[in-house]
Amino acid sequence: MLLRSERAGDAGDAGGAGDAGGAGPAGREQRVRRFTAAERWIHRTSAVLGGLCLVTAGCLYLPPLAELVGRRHLVVTVHEWSGLLLPAPVLLGLVSRAFRADLRRLNRFGPHDRTWLRSALRRDHRPTARPAGKFNAGQKLYASWSAGAALVMLGTGLLMWFTGLAPLPWRTGATFVHDWLAIALAVAVGGHIMKALADPEARRGMRTGSVAADWARREHPLWRLPPATPAATPAEPQRPGRR
Repeated sequence: MLLRSERAGDAGDAGGAGDAGGAGPAGREQRVRRFTAAERWIHRTSAVLGGLCLVTAGCLYLPPLAELVGRRHLVVTVHEWSGLLLPAPVLLGLVSRAFRADLRRLNRFGPHDRTWLRSALRRDHRPTARPAGKFNAGQKLYASWSAGAALVMLGTGLLMWFTGLAPLPWRTGATFVHDWLAIALAVAVGGHIMKALADPEARRGMRTGSVAADWARREHPLWRLPPATPAATPAEPQRPGRR
C-alpha cells in the first residue's frame, strides 16, 4: 500500500467538500455522484459471487445445513466456480477510469487516516474527529484485507481442487488456511453488512450512485465533491381541466 497522503490522490479533497451546494432550487436536496454504474455492478457481482462462496461453504462444513440442502456434488461445483470467478468483476472493471481512480484512493493512507482510526478505537463519533476523503480508513482497511484474503482463498482453493498440483503436506496446510480464513471472511463480511445497514445514505449511494451533499460533507469532509444536482421530485399531478 502506498503511504501517501490521500489529499493529493483525491485531487484536492481537503477543503473541497463545500464545492457542492447544500439546498437547491425551492429547497430541494442536493445530491452528488459517488459511484458510476460500472462500479456499482462490480460491487454487486462481487457480492453475489462472494455470497455464493460463503453460503456453499456453510453447506459443506456445517452438518445441519448439509443435511438440509443435500446435493453435495452440486454445492461443491457452485462453490468451486464461484470462487474461481470471484476476481473476474474486479479485473473486468479495470477498464473503468472511475474504478481505477477509486482503487488508487483505497490504496493510499495518510495522516488523517491514522486520526480516523484512533477516533474509531476511542469510539469518538464526532464527525470532526474522523476526517476522511472519499473513503475512510475503515473502508480502506476492509477493501485491502478482503482483496488479500480473496487471493489467498483462491490459491489455497486451487491446491485443494487440483490435488496433483502439490504434495499432501501442502494440501493439508492449504485446507487449514482455507477453512480458518473462510471463518474470518464471514465475520468481516458480516461486520460490513451491519455497518451498511446502519447507514441508509451509504446504501443509497451504492444502490443509485449518488448521495446527499450534506451527508458527504459530514461523513467525508476531505472529499472534493463533484458538481451537485437537485434530487428528482415527482411530477405535479394535473388538475381536472388543466393543460
